[in-house]
Amino acid sequence: MPAKNLEPSNELPSVGITLRGGNLSFADKPIFKDLDLDLPAGRTTCLLGPSGVGKSSLLRLMAGISPEATARVLSADDGGTITGRIAYMDQRDLLLPWLNVLDNITLGARLRGEAADRHRAMALLRHVGLDDVATARPAALSGGMRQRAALARTLMEDQPVVLMDEPFSAVDALTRLRLQDLAAELLVGRTILLVTHDPLEALRLGHQILVLSGEPASLGPALEPESLPPRPADDPALHSLAAGILRELAG
Repeated sequence: MPAKNLEPSNELPSVGITLRGGNLSFADKPIFKDLDLDLPAGRTTCLLGPSGVGKSSLLRLMAGISPEATARVLSADDGGTITGRIAYMDQRDLLLPWLNVLDNITLGARLRGEAADRHRAMALLRHVGLDDVATARPAALSGGMRQRAALARTLMEDQPVVLMDEPFSAVDALTRLRLQDLAAELLVGRTILLVTHDPLEALRLGHQILVLSGEPASLGPALEPESLPPRPADDPALHSLAAGILRELAG
């Protein structure tokens, strides 16, 4: 189904993001210190790195939900705050088990005391192939269906900045490929930071790929593939690049 009628409900210009002076420590051990990060407007940045290096912490810092960390996170165009312009998608689907799928998708509006646009929610559910289970509880869904519901809920927030923490890690390989393609289609034009452990996923989806490594952690130079995402998973060039990233991570 084409993504017609799923454009943002308001005009949402792409927003570039700058993070300056990121600092995070645990038990007096610095995880990252004076970290800078730039997210180009309307592009997907994929963040790789070994477990425990601080990727999820950096994502939560960008989202404003990491009280342990400090930084200046601003819009690149006007230097203003990005508060209220972010949708956050956790690696867990975080669906509320006592609500049906449609009510989970529209939860954000309800929590803010707003009238939920249920027509848009149903259009999103149709596009992710879940309109026939709109009244089902999450327990009745497969892992892949739950992830599609979580993606629809993220899109329902209708924000120009999307932060995603390993959103497809809990599903099988084939479902992961399908969800990657779906996210690339439905999130076009958004400014995205996607944390992943999978170099091939990063290379499929990212306009730029960054590696966070070291103690304290720092960002290496950006890798920017020439072709536009989403890139085919069977591209030998991608697999060669992924092997190089794995060697970098291992080293």
